[in-house]
Amino acid sequence: MIPLVVDLDGTLIFSDSLFEGCVQLWHRQPLYFALFPAWVMRGRVAAKRHVADHVELDATLLPYNESLVAHLREQRASRKVVLCSAADKRFADAVARHLQLFDDVIATDSHVNLKSNNKANELVARYGARGFDYIGNDVADLAVFADARHAYAVNASRALTRQLHRVSNLQPFHEAPAASSLMAHWRALRPTQWVKNLLVYVPLLAVFKATQLPSFLPATLAFIAFSLVASSVYLTNDLADLSADRLHARKRLRPLAAGTVPIKHALFMIPALLLAGFAISVFVTPLFVVILGLYAVVTALYSFWLKRLPLLDTLVLAGLYTLRILAGAAAIFVVPSVWLLSFSMFLFLSLALAKRHSELIEMEAHTSGVIPGREYRSGDLQILISQGSASGYSAVLVLALYINSETVREQYRHPEIIWLICPLVLYWINKLWLNSQRREIYDEPIVWAIRNRVSRGIAIVSVALLLLARWLP
Repeated sequence: MIPLVVDLDGTLIFSDSLFEGCVQLWHRQPLYFALFPAWVMRGRVAAKRHVADHVELDATLLPYNESLVAHLREQRASRKVVLCSAADKRFADAVARHLQLFDDVIATDSHVNLKSNNKANELVARYGARGFDYIGNDVADLAVFADARHAYAVNASRALTRQLHRVSNLQPFHEAPAASSLMAHWRALRPTQWVKNLLVYVPLLAVFKATQLPSFLPATLAFIAFSLVASSVYLTNDLADLSADRLHARKRLRPLAAGTVPIKHALFMIPALLLAGFAISVFVTPLFVVILGLYAVVTALYSFWLKRLPLLDTLVLAGLYTLRILAGAAAIFVVPSVWLLSFSMFLFLSLALAKRHSELIEMEAHTSGVIPGREYRSGDLQILISQGSASGYSAVLVLALYINSETVREQYRHPEIIWLICPLVLYWINKLWLNSQRREIYDEPIVWAIRNRVSRGIAIVSVALLLLARWLP
């Protein structure tokens, strides 16, 4: 019987086992990861061996090509199925143990990198020329295709697709149409999260006058710079949370977790986005550059450490929201009022606690009630509700004190009209927590707020009340 041989990286899994190992090493043992360039200089075999020495690959969480796995199970009923990969033997063995599908595993050992011609030679030595069928996905597999009886291209890379016309023994393989790679990379940037960066416009709107129209340009540059740097942070966070995201009902569909965006692409995109963001920030103000740098440092600390510290993580999130307002103020050379910063800190703390509450209540419905990668448990729900509600009500209290201040009486003709905003904000806070308890908040709370019709209606009415209070005769 002709054995069916299948490649691992990019074929059986929508990822690369070496990069998966590197990400785990970078996240869990950064000191060893710093040695990776030295390992690479010793050759690919040495690099793969050293990574495997320090990382135990969790094969249960890899993004498998499920349609191919199903096909292999069917084929095994009638012939031998072999896993043959350039990955380190320990990584390939971990996958084979998990799938319980392969009759044999051939992979890179301590001497030979089993790729391209080396792989072809090994398979010919075992099964003879034309003595095996082979499934691969990249140009390195062309050498193996040449010695196989039948060649199958699965999840083919663009480089391989351009050369498939040269493969005379190519056989059709029916698989689901691949999603747009460009769209997957766009989704990896999480553009829906950029709405949070609209907070940089808040200082401009708070003091807006017709003479300040030119300030929209630096504010817009600040928004773009913040969005680019934020996307680099999201990609970094997604790399750090690969294992946790794959355990999550929705986050497992994120491009990096699902393997639709290769890890090596993310490693290129992160510094590119970071450099682009800071390059644009240079055209704003020096103070804005400093605040943007502070944002990047704090978010890096959050991704690798602070998010695992219960309650402190929510304070950091609230601080990052407020930092956007400070950045907007720095961009247009204004000093934000103490009232604005106090209101925003309490309000954003309530939003951050709601984020954790919605995550935890969703995980409680699907798993043991523990957020992967966090230290919250289902028993913390009541604490999060009480603290989040108290913080939201404190924001309303700050708003009420602000309305009664001399500043408002000087700026508004009818400050009593602004009091109507207080019950609107109170209603919104209560709705936020009610929706969170009902598992109706699936995104960041601030993203939910922008998408929610009631929230948008309250915002429009509040702005109208402020205009009436200032301009009504």
